[in-house]
Amino acid sequence: METKAGDPGAFAHFDLGRVPSPAFVVDEVAVRRNLEILADIRARSGAPVLLALKAFSMWSLAPLIDEYLDGYCASGLWEARLAKEHFRGPISTYSPAYKAEDLAELTRISEHITFNNPQQIERWKDESNQDIALDSSEIGLRINPQIALGETEKYDPSQPHSRLGFPISQLRPEHFAHLSGIHFHNLCEQGFDALEQTWEQVESFIAPQFGTLKWINLGGGHHITRDDYDRDALVAFLKDLKARSGCEIYLEPGEAVALDAGILVGEILDVFDNGMPVGITDISATCHMPDVIEAPYRPAMLNERAEGPAIRLGGPSCLAGDIIGDYRLPEAPHIGQRFAFLDQAHYSMVKTNTFNGVPLPSIWLWNSESDVLQCVKRFDWKEFRDRLS
Repeated sequence: METKAGDPGAFAHFDLGRVPSPAFVVDEVAVRRNLEILADIRARSGAPVLLALKAFSMWSLAPLIDEYLDGYCASGLWEARLAKEHFRGPISTYSPAYKAEDLAELTRISEHITFNNPQQIERWKDESNQDIALDSSEIGLRINPQIALGETEKYDPSQPHSRLGFPISQLRPEHFAHLSGIHFHNLCEQGFDALEQTWEQVESFIAPQFGTLKWINLGGGHHITRDDYDRDALVAFLKDLKARSGCEIYLEPGEAVALDAGILVGEILDVFDNGMPVGITDISATCHMPDVIEAPYRPAMLNERAEGPAIRLGGPSCLAGDIIGDYRLPEAPHIGQRFAFLDQAHYSMVKTNTFNGVPLPSIWLWNSESDVLQCVKRFDWKEFRDRLS
């Protein structure tokens, strides 16, 4: 996958030596700018905007996010607890499946509970467990639009034999009996055209139920805060859909909240030659940016040169595939050299791990207008020790 972002913004002038390495640095001014765009979409369209915590869970910014957005999306119990404890606003929860003990708590703290198929709804509504009070939450069903629009198949919710959502080809009128809402999430870093195509695919299956449904959640993957996104077309679409359906229309972007709002600072630990220059860094693809391997994709580098010799950068772990990519560094590679990858505030921070005992990056909050820089979180080796037995 090619990264769809990578605008350095104010980070073009940030001194990488101000933070220890490795470190995430998030610009709260850039986050606010994204939030203002999303709030404008809500104001013009009437569609509530929810933050998907799976993409960006930096709860130290909760007071800022609460100013602009309407609620939060959780992918399970722990994210829902985080939303309840640190953020304000209603919580909407979706998981491909639930455990009874988790669902009991989720029904108490979530405004919407979305299930992956109608069989799950029937199962839990008939469950004798009195702690599961589904009537206290508005029940939703995630549908699978069965139209593959993603760049990479394994990241596409509509891939063949997908586990995400109930296939629309199997949807029947009786499946709407217990529903308040319909949810679908079919996009990944895409523009308005992909949303429009997805809706054209599902509308005929949903439109007959407009009189009974209360809400429609259009999911995430919308790159609304990217400069080339057609936001006017989105607003017109949302207004028209709300008028025709009589439903509340929700958006739940996660990445768009933190797009181009953070960097990951690293340092070169060693340089040698193996047919080409190779650099070992204190940033690990598998530990700090797992999407580099899982997607895969090549993260943009701050101030990378357009021409010149390339160096292959990889992490300090023993994994042979811990390779970030080939880069033309801003200056000749050398031990102790600092560098940074762009657009790392979303997904990277929530996916970090300590495989091989690789340390976690510290997290810093920077205000690019006032130049105030503060450490939000430091990790030590206990983070690695305490997750083991």
